[in-house]
Amino acid sequence: MKKYTYDKTDEKKISELINRPGIHFDKTFDVVKPILHDVKKHGLHAAVKYAKKLDRFSASSIYVEEKEILKAERNLDKNIKSALETAYQNIRKFHVQEIPKSFKVGIRAGIFCSREFRPIDNVGLYVPGGNAVLPSTVLMLGIPAQIARCPRIVLCTPVKGKRVNYALLYAAHLCGIKEIIKIGGAQAIGLLAYGDKEFRKVDKIFGPGNQYVTASKLLVSVDPSGCPIDMPAGPSELIVIADAKANPAFIASDLLSQAEHGLDSQVVLVTTSEKLAQLVKKEINSQSADLPRHEIVEHSLKNSFILLVDNIEEALEFSNRYAPEHLILNVKNAADYTEKIHNAGSVFLGEYSPESAGDYASGTNHSLPTSGYARAFGGVGVESYMKSITFQNLTREGLKRISSAVETLAETEGLTAHKNAVTIRIK
Repeated sequence: MKKYTYDKTDEKKISELINRPGIHFDKTFDVVKPILHDVKKHGLHAAVKYAKKLDRFSASSIYVEEKEILKAERNLDKNIKSALETAYQNIRKFHVQEIPKSFKVGIRAGIFCSREFRPIDNVGLYVPGGNAVLPSTVLMLGIPAQIARCPRIVLCTPVKGKRVNYALLYAAHLCGIKEIIKIGGAQAIGLLAYGDKEFRKVDKIFGPGNQYVTASKLLVSVDPSGCPIDMPAGPSELIVIADAKANPAFIASDLLSQAEHGLDSQVVLVTTSEKLAQLVKKEINSQSADLPRHEIVEHSLKNSFILLVDNIEEALEFSNRYAPEHLILNVKNAADYTEKIHNAGSVFLGEYSPESAGDYASGTNHSLPTSGYARAFGGVGVESYMKSITFQNLTREGLKRISSAVETLAETEGLTAHKNAVTIRIK
């Protein structure tokens, strides 16, 4: 990991550090555009073609049958089942609190306005499967959809061969998901967004993925024939802010936990102590040596860096500019700094709050904005699977009370028919 000093680094270089290294959208768009175009035109047939070509898909059907889910439930290791059930309970307990509240307001006598929430009818959940099988992501996407009571929940995940991982299927079972498709990548995003006669398109797509999945989501979200998405969620990233008293072994383990996600992941240590930075680098070398995903870690660490700052306030200033997906505050009295955090997907306070806890079972969601999108987006929650509808109910007297304002504003904007819709009622 390269090392920089914040107050000795010019603005141009700081801006470069803030920009993520993993996504090259021009090149990525060129790769996924023809795939999306083919799936849009030829539907399920094209999606299966790319699944066979890119993921070595060889099953007789793209759909997971009920007997496969039952088999997964019978054969899955009991310890894994127990872990998934614990995670399910904790995640659900947190997310139930997110159910948005409807309200009704009497604006004036005879004017009543209200706001109510409805679930999105058809949602598509994308669960990555290229570098690792992620049943935790099924829970993170499936539980809020289940709480929102979306009528149709479709899950897509890549399968290299014929069978979906048992843990992933059991997680889907806990979330009540029955429509599971063995396709991933750009072809899955295209199928969810466009559909065809054999597969009904969805109304919104959720879930993280590599740069190709992220690029595909962005493209279908701006296509009138496609559908909206939850957020741009690409390669994983983490900032750890640490003071001189932080445990270097803890910090190294946190950095490595995100570095192992993929080749294009990025991890950043921002610290007030140069000595700590050196100790962390030694710990990284020691801990990473025996990791099964050592090569991935080595590559993602090349994308990563250490930033030396004078104080925690300066560290938070940089972090807010960077807007990380994950932020760990491994500092004394970490909770005292929460009001100064403006841009972050999910924050972990104190030395015993590893990012891994949030990835799996503490309760918060791990489907979060990356690439600086935390400046404008939050993570997936129950409200993500719902939309609000406003209602208004006016009596004749209520309309009369605001008729002058409406008529004047309509006339100001040159919209005479708008004005007439009020005038004709009052007269």
